Amino acid sequence: MRRLLGLVVLIGVLLAGWIVWTRLGPVPQTPPPMLDTALEAGARADHILIEKSARRLTAMRAGQPVMTTSIALGFAPTGDKSQEGDGKTPEGLFVIDRKNPNSAYHLSLGINYPRPEDIARATAEQRDPGGDIFIHGQPNSLGSLITLPGDWTAGCIAVTNAEIEALWTLVDRGTTVEIRP
Repeated sequence: MRRLLGLVVLIGVLLAGWIVWTRLGPVPQTPPPMLDTALEAGARADHILIEKSARRLTAMRAGQPVMTTSIALGFAPTGDKSQEGDGKTPEGLFVIDRKNPNSAYHLSLGINYPRPEDIARATAEQRDPGGDIFIHGQPNSLGSLITLPGDWTAGCIAVTNAEIEALWTLVDRGTTVEIRP
């Protein structure tokens, strides 16, 4: 009797989910990021400004914004990264030093953290400065249906998959990245 009741409940939940899905449709995706039409023709952004407190990334060309988007940060975003596992996103001036099309997080743009000064500070404090800081999309395991809410990375900067695709086309290795508190 218990098994039958469990089966009926399961079928009811699945049926209710199917009804909601067919009436509401899939979860709406985030609108595409603002792109300057001149950049769509092949020009590149020359600077990325990340404002941690505003949770905002702005890609710029000659001082003019060409893409602006909301971001997620490390799970403990206040303050500068000082060691592996602290959940902080580093602050300072960096450059894009690699582009990874095979990332576990859709696409990813690597920044050159830790810099020599970060390594020296961590060494003086007998800590591991951490590394592998990226601007990236959502985890591949989630597909394109879900954008994780809140600050959830280990110290990276996360955007939607559509936004990382747009940013990927706008920047090259060597693009400066300024991360402000």
